[in-house]
Amino acid sequence: MRTYDQLFLGGRWTEPATTDTFEVRSPHDRALVGTAPKASTADVDRAVAAARRALEPWGRSPLAERLRLVERFNELHAVRADEIAELITAENGSPSWFTGWTQHNLPERTAAWLKLAREFSWEETLTDEAGNRTIVRAAPVGVVAAVIPWNSPHSAALVKLIPALLAGNPVLLKAAPETALDAMVLAEIFEQAGFPEGVVSVFAADRDVSEHLVCHPGVDKISFTGSTAAGRRIASLAGERLKRVGLELGGKSAAIVLADADADPETVAEGIRSATFANNGEMCVAHTRIFAARERYAEVVAALAEMADGLVVGDPAKPDTFVGPIVRQDQYERVLSYLRLGVEEGARIAAGGAEPFADPELAHGFYVRPTVFADVANDMRIAREEIFGPVLVVIPFDTEEEAIRLANDSDYGLSGGVWTADAEHGVEIARSVRTGTFHVNGAPRHGNAPFGGFKASGVGREYGSHGLAEFVEWQAIAAGR
Repeated sequence: MRTYDQLFLGGRWTEPATTDTFEVRSPHDRALVGTAPKASTADVDRAVAAARRALEPWGRSPLAERLRLVERFNELHAVRADEIAELITAENGSPSWFTGWTQHNLPERTAAWLKLAREFSWEETLTDEAGNRTIVRAAPVGVVAAVIPWNSPHSAALVKLIPALLAGNPVLLKAAPETALDAMVLAEIFEQAGFPEGVVSVFAADRDVSEHLVCHPGVDKISFTGSTAAGRRIASLAGERLKRVGLELGGKSAAIVLADADADPETVAEGIRSATFANNGEMCVAHTRIFAARERYAEVVAALAEMADGLVVGDPAKPDTFVGPIVRQDQYERVLSYLRLGVEEGARIAAGGAEPFADPELAHGFYVRPTVFADVANDMRIAREEIFGPVLVVIPFDTEEEAIRLANDSDYGLSGGVWTADAEHGVEIARSVRTGTFHVNGAPRHGNAPFGGFKASGVGREYGSHGLAEFVEWQAIAAGR
């Protein structure tokens, strides 16, 4: 069991203002994984004050120094990848295959940020016909509050921390209570890397303290990943104060299976498996609406049902487990309520359902059967609302135009895909679907491509030069001849 009794405020381990703590319990068997301090508004005030003091010297520090410190952090973080993966699995129930894959890929992503920072146009000079110069420079946006969720905590943290730090901004990382422990490990690594005082703070807090952070006059930008409901609240608070804000929010992404898809249904189902059920379905990018051409609808439903029924559900620490438990009880009950709602709405359960598992090993955990709903209409709530669990719906269509219309008939626009024999035609379909990311036949997205959503799926972009630019303000200096 891990026990932390101090907070990492302004780059220093500090006694918290209160004795309140978070108990982190495994969603697999509810065993105590560890405890961490619960940050208060007073703790946030101390962290912000330290960040304000650090803003000028850190923002003016040579890029080479910022690169050196981030590079050192990356080396230290990579060494602890297995330890962190195991801890996250214990905290939030993510299967070990998923946390291991994620943690071992993060050093490569950080290395990509380092390369981008070296190549980024931090300053350039424009000259008019009369010889007058205008200097265009990227200045730090200011003190950044990075607020992250529990479902993939280090990915969500580093996609904010690394570009913000490279751009010269002090950062306050507010972690979710469910994953407070791995956040403390992250703090240990930042301390060991040797960042200057005030530049990095890491703490977990409840919602009221998070709102205090968001509204704090000493915070210049909020970078948030989480639910659309929470994003709307943050956007409202930030808008009142004219704060910069980046929001990576929810999704209800559509995958279109065309009649001409040359892959057999089992291959398509295999491709959809990770796109939908990875990380227990607790992913904003999950492809949870599957649109299948009517002439292939029955075979697609059958293949998806067979795939879902074949997924190994169980202890997330075991290497053969594909789907682990839902993160906590209220979310578990919410997912089950959607399974019952789908039946009430007239959908047919082709695989899974709300029945509990007979296996006694799963009796004390928050386990949900991977579920496939067939005979679904796009106006049903199970097709419109983000469930955030191992659940997908299959909807028939008659024409490509109808499939595109249905895919766009959503409040969300984060991800999506198409399965077709003609990849170039798939690209044309992608151009018609209003979503931030789109995969043709399951193709991977380049790591430096921008990531973010249309509509209620968010504001702004992460990754690549677009993500780095989110953490700067552009200044034009008319310098004359």
